[in-house]
Amino acid sequence: MQWNWEFMAEILPRLLWATLNTLMAAGIGYAIAAVLGLLLAVAQRTSFRPLTLTIREIVEFLRSTPLVLQIFFVYFVGPEYGISLSPWVAGMIAIGLHYAAYLSEVYRGGIEAVPKGQWEACTAINLSTLQTYRRVILPQALPPSVAGMGNYLVGIFKDTPMLSVIGVAELMQTANAIGGQNYRYLEPYTIVGIVFLVISLASASAIRGFEAWTRSKLGMC
Repeated sequence: MQWNWEFMAEILPRLLWATLNTLMAAGIGYAIAAVLGLLLAVAQRTSFRPLTLTIREIVEFLRSTPLVLQIFFVYFVGPEYGISLSPWVAGMIAIGLHYAAYLSEVYRGGIEAVPKGQWEACTAINLSTLQTYRRVILPQALPPSVAGMGNYLVGIFKDTPMLSVIGVAELMQTANAIGGQNYRYLEPYTIVGIVFLVISLASASAIRGFEAWTRSKLGMC
């Protein structure tokens, strides 16, 4: 089978639209993961040991089970408990939960890297827990975590094809549909590969730039 430029031009708009859907799913899923991951990291440092142990077990469960299983669980098991979600919403929630577990470990590493004296100083000047994290700990913990957080952003983007298992019209599912309708897979799959490559490389470059910027702002080497 030879490359058909006319067919490529015909399917390109449809694939570009699917790319926007994929970027939206990855972006919203990452936003959920970033916020929830920080909450999970902080919750693992509370003095209430039952909560700490429970959160750690939840994080390990999410990290140790496949994303596709969690997507099925949210979408198909949820309705049995009165939680019916659209494929889009279920997919983004599943991605957010899955990657929140990984980001929580990134956050935790950054938080634990803050010198003990910083915590003691916050206690000495009677800062509340919220003030301690917001004003002292997180501004020091987040910049070193940027690289790890960025890697998972790229990972989320590359995992969005898993959403096709519940019918989300992301990039890979659209390519499959085009191939099945026209009995031509060379062009759609090649375009999908190029799109993933370009966006992944651009994201990685932007992450490195942002990491360098944050380090320079804090005077870090």
